[in-house]
Amino acid sequence: MKKIGRLMNIAMGIALSFCLSLTGTLSSGHFESIEFLCSFLISTAISIVIGFFVPIRPITEKACGSLPRGSFKRKCVEALIPDLIYTPVMTVAMVYLAYWNNHRMGGQMPFVPPLIKGLILSLIVGYILSFVLMPLFLKRLLMEQGIQMPPHGQPENHPPKE
Repeated sequence: MKKIGRLMNIAMGIALSFCLSLTGTLSSGHFESIEFLCSFLISTAISIVIGFFVPIRPITEKACGSLPRGSFKRKCVEALIPDLIYTPVMTVAMVYLAYWNNHRMGGQMPFVPPLIKGLILSLIVGYILSFVLMPLFLKRLLMEQGIQMPPHGQPENHPPKE
């Protein structure tokens, strides 16, 4: 399961970084491929570091409590936890990068308004991505490792009731 956790961290980190970098670059009003690539690479590095140092799975398990596996409520919580951990850090870093680049070129871009706009947009996009992609990546990784998914409707770490 540790291997699956590491692979999940990498897959989600790359997917979130790509989509959030693209969203941020497009929402800035001008798309520059170099800016997007820098944003993508930096946010990928940040997300992978976060994934290796922050125990996302145990936090998610604790937050889900006894919510049945596969339930809508559990899926919502499972998507919310990584979104709240990854997205703000990545967004602050990317807005700061844009702010720094702008000021380096002689611009006068403010920091707080783009940060607030970026956080709101990124949290929404990140949540939707986590909600959709996490189950897909997990299913694929488990299948590749030959591991069966626990049955739906059963709380995690609890045997089925007979």
